[in-house]
Amino acid sequence: MARIRLGMVGGGRGAFIGEVHRIAARLDGQYALLAGALSSTLDGSRESGAALGLDPARCYGSFEAMAEDEAARENGIEAVAIVTPNHLHGAAAAAFLRRGIHVLCDKPLTATMAQAEALAQAVRQSDALFILTHNYTAYPMIRQAREMVARGDLGALRVVQVEYAQDWLAEESASKQAAWRTDPERSGLGGAVGDIGTHAHNLACFVSGQKVAALAADLQSFVPGRRVDDNGHVMLRFDGGARGMLWFSQVAVGCENGLQLRLYGETGGLEWRQEDPNRLWFTRFGQPKQLLTRGGAGAGEAANAVSRIPGGHPEGYLEGFANLYTEAAEVIRAAQEGRRSEALGLLPGLEEGLAGMRFIAACVESSFADSAWCQLEP
Repeated sequence: MARIRLGMVGGGRGAFIGEVHRIAARLDGQYALLAGALSSTLDGSRESGAALGLDPARCYGSFEAMAEDEAARENGIEAVAIVTPNHLHGAAAAAFLRRGIHVLCDKPLTATMAQAEALAQAVRQSDALFILTHNYTAYPMIRQAREMVARGDLGALRVVQVEYAQDWLAEESASKQAAWRTDPERSGLGGAVGDIGTHAHNLACFVSGQKVAALAADLQSFVPGRRVDDNGHVMLRFDGGARGMLWFSQVAVGCENGLQLRLYGETGGLEWRQEDPNRLWFTRFGQPKQLLTRGGAGAGEAANAVSRIPGGHPEGYLEGFANLYTEAAEVIRAAQEGRRSEALGLLPGLEEGLAGMRFIAACVESSFADSAWCQLEP
């Protein structure tokens, strides 16, 4: 089967997430990277492209030029990965969607609600697919947890606790990654809430099967002079009746990538940690804890479908990203053949992106109003 012809916007030298996307696209051999607007200048793009073995003629100085040229080529790209800072997501994605090129976009959706609404219009007017890379949803044991909640193994869901704690912004940093993430012009009004809070929000909704209906948030900027939040506590009310708490922080000293999820129902509970992603703890009320492992006897169909190697061989971050890319390849090929793939129901897209933007906006609004409860309207 021919590989899907892929392009990339952003992700040049020194960019962390661009390389992650490239590894994910290569892992299952589903894509061939052929073109890129990898930098904001033509020389920078060609320099980064040369390191990746790209044809200089297909390294562009802008995403507008890339979208126009690639759409006109007989062998032009079929899909594009958008891995720029947040404020460029919307315009870049729209340029390719208008030309029928499928888009895989890093989260969050955009930097502002106005940009999100414009992108939503472009998605709805295009026949091309739009996929948002919330990679944690593709971990095998997260798929296992989602399957168990939907099956009723926990009974009616009561409590959802999720946190995402890091320490890499505990002080001012001059790194390229820190610079744009702490700049509201590029990141949006939300700092850590947009960067990692949206991951926690998305994961809680994905596994619980419920949406956040209302929240009360308390956001902080602990580092002096920082113009966006670096810590936040958020109380959650879900539309299915569950209650929850979400904590995110990029100033939690000693935490590396501490994404954790706990769910409690009438008859059972689940616990999962991203730093030990191949294990899921399940407890039935009144019984001993049960350890379910990726590739083990307790893993079900949902987990096994996105596992590559036997149990005991760790899989994690890169494989989760690759699972999204592989499922995206399946839905792209299905669209090209005029059929609908079942994988489409598992992939985050426009609606999840808009939900994340509403979450960010509500957190900022609530915090400014002294943590008043704020409704999340669809």
